[in-house]
Amino acid sequence: MNEGRPTGPKAKWWSRPVPVHGAQERDQVTAPAAAEPRPAEAVEPTSTVAAPAPQRAAGVEPASQEAAAGAESASQVRPQPLHAPDPYATPPYGGPGPWAPAPPVQRPVATPPQGTSVPPGASGAPGVASTNGAGVPMATPHQHHHQQQQSHPQTSHWLQYDPWAAPQQPLVHPGDPAGGGRQKEGRRGTLLVGALLIALVAGGIGGGVGAYIERNGGITRVELPQAQPVDGKGRAPDSVAGIAASALPSVVTLHVSGAGEQGTGTGFVLDAKGHILTNDHVVEPAGTDGTINITFSGGQTAKAELVGKDSGYDLAVVRVLGVDGLKPLPLGNSENVQVGDPVVAIGEPFDLQNTVTSGIISAKERPITAGGEKGDGSDVSYVNALQTDAPINPGNSGGPLVDAQARVIGINSAIRAADNSAGLEGSQGGSIGLGFAIPINQGKRVAEELINTGKATHPVIGVTLDMKYAGDGARVGTKGADGPSVTPGGPGARAGIAPRDVITEVNGQKVHNGQELIVKIRAHRPGDRLELTVVRAGKERTVSVTLGSADGN
Repeated sequence: MNEGRPTGPKAKWWSRPVPVHGAQERDQVTAPAAAEPRPAEAVEPTSTVAAPAPQRAAGVEPASQEAAAGAESASQVRPQPLHAPDPYATPPYGGPGPWAPAPPVQRPVATPPQGTSVPPGASGAPGVASTNGAGVPMATPHQHHHQQQQSHPQTSHWLQYDPWAAPQQPLVHPGDPAGGGRQKEGRRGTLLVGALLIALVAGGIGGGVGAYIERNGGITRVELPQAQPVDGKGRAPDSVAGIAASALPSVVTLHVSGAGEQGTGTGFVLDAKGHILTNDHVVEPAGTDGTINITFSGGQTAKAELVGKDSGYDLAVVRVLGVDGLKPLPLGNSENVQVGDPVVAIGEPFDLQNTVTSGIISAKERPITAGGEKGDGSDVSYVNALQTDAPINPGNSGGPLVDAQARVIGINSAIRAADNSAGLEGSQGGSIGLGFAIPINQGKRVAEELINTGKATHPVIGVTLDMKYAGDGARVGTKGADGPSVTPGGPGARAGIAPRDVITEVNGQKVHNGQELIVKIRAHRPGDRLELTVVRAGKERTVSVTLGSADGN
């Protein structure tokens, strides 16, 4: 039954087993163990890693700490083995016997992001022999209880640091207020909101500055130098501006309609009674029952009625109704005009009211004919005209041509179009610098007759001209329309003019055809005396003729 078992005395649990060679050796081994019990700290196994030297607690003297540790060790109960003694006394792996408690094993815990927790009651008091796996001293239960009774606080949380302990409290610097993390988060949120507000304000200001720069071309406002305003009345009276300012209030626009036709032209005030002079072809669309409306330079409008007209002179007079305080335009003398004199034309070309153009007198006594649309010659006008390069266009007809003193010297009536056809606005082409005006001396006489009698008279010599004659001068015909070519008892018959005579000069001025002779005669009044150069059978002679009178229409 007892074979193979040792017969010697069993090893005590507090003694280290040794090989059995005899009773005496066992007595020598066990006797000192029983006689000299070791302190508890010597019985407990220690880790192979040396524990760090314990640090002194603040305010605790080394002598008092050693005394406390000795009393605690004396009253401590010896620990019991965790299993039965090994009868064979063969420690495994050459280490301590089976009576030794297993060293504590702890698994590391991940460090939380808010900081490593401080183990409660941990301290670095001296007398702690056991350690954790990292070499940090671990307090025994009675030591932990003893440390809780100490009245002196720890001076630093770093003495209680255990990286493997369970997370309980974030590791903070001594003196940090509780909830410091939340305050930092609050500060970060406030800073973030402030930064966003600053960004929004800066963006708004930047956008406003950019828009201002884009609209104004720069941050600084650019102001260019400019002359101070001057009253227009300060212009010299003989300047174009001065002439226009003086004449415009007396110039009107005529809008005429009737019998399915309508037209626009210009006129100017003759007197305070409301008489206005214009061209016959301007009022022609009104007929006998049409309407004539007047628009003044200031924009006021009024109705007008026809007073009289004459197609041979291309002149007409209308009277505005219900208007007082009209300013007449002063009349000049066309006999005093010289070639090269400055002139200003005023009118409504293409219904553009108050248009002013300027130029010079290009020629005088320019014989022109215009009209003739009816085919029977009753509407043909013969004008010993003033030629000007002041631009005249359709709508200028009937307007005044004034001199440097703003006095009327002519009535704008005709233009030479680019197609080389002449006519009183017979062509709608624009001005090419060839405009013609009825001399005011002729216009004044005709206007007076129209106002006083309703009709005008024409000066005549009492002969019928051969308008088909191709030679130089105006030849008297062989017969008239209703009788002989030389009216019996007329001015020509009394001067000795006969059929087939050729008239070559009027008052020493050459005439080249019949139209020029008519123009030269109509430039005078009835009763004027003229000197005519007549060629008969190759012989030239001069005769004196006193002009007669005939009804215009």
